[in-house]
Amino acid sequence: MVAKGTIHWILVPFLLGIVCLLLFPYIKPMIFISFIFFIITVFFLFFFRDTEREIGEGVVAPADGKIMSIEENDFIKVSTFMNLHNVHVNRAPFDGKILSVEHVFGRHAPAYKKEADLNEKVVINIETEIGIIRIVQIAGIFARRIVPYIKKGDAVKKGQRIGIIRFGSRVDLYLPKNIEITVKKGENVLSGKTNIGMIK
Repeated sequence: MVAKGTIHWILVPFLLGIVCLLLFPYIKPMIFISFIFFIITVFFLFFFRDTEREIGEGVVAPADGKIMSIEENDFIKVSTFMNLHNVHVNRAPFDGKILSVEHVFGRHAPAYKKEADLNEKVVINIETEIGIIRIVQIAGIFARRIVPYIKKGDAVKKGQRIGIIRFGSRVDLYLPKNIEITVKKGENVLSGKTNIGMIK
């Protein structure tokens, strides 16, 4: 399954590859160029895949990737770094209602660095039975587009797709302190499936 909002990324190199292939009888180097476009098409098919998931228990991971850090202050912050090989569709960590979806313009520092806090991002606040949950989708060096699938007022179910960040990036999840975190730094997680916290 191809992620919503990405089909044109796949079709453009594929169609360019077809055009180059048709021009091959007249311009010999076109066979090599068409091969490159088809390789790009295969890469985008892999990168923009959207796999079905068995939804996990408790609070689930909003993103595929590796847990970068877990911080506790007035809230619990769990940061997940998404590599190029991860599925980049993000999911709701818990049932609730979307209170706000805010796009914040910013820089494009590497998503794994502290400076990425000032990067371009989309901030999603969800009202749930366990309190307000905040999801921050952060763009990285190559991630220049964050596409939300939801809007203010929408009701969401745990594991529901809420958006995609194109290319390498980071997702920060802010949870109320009545959640007991069940993952550790360095652990790999799957969006919608991996349980990252249980209600105390």
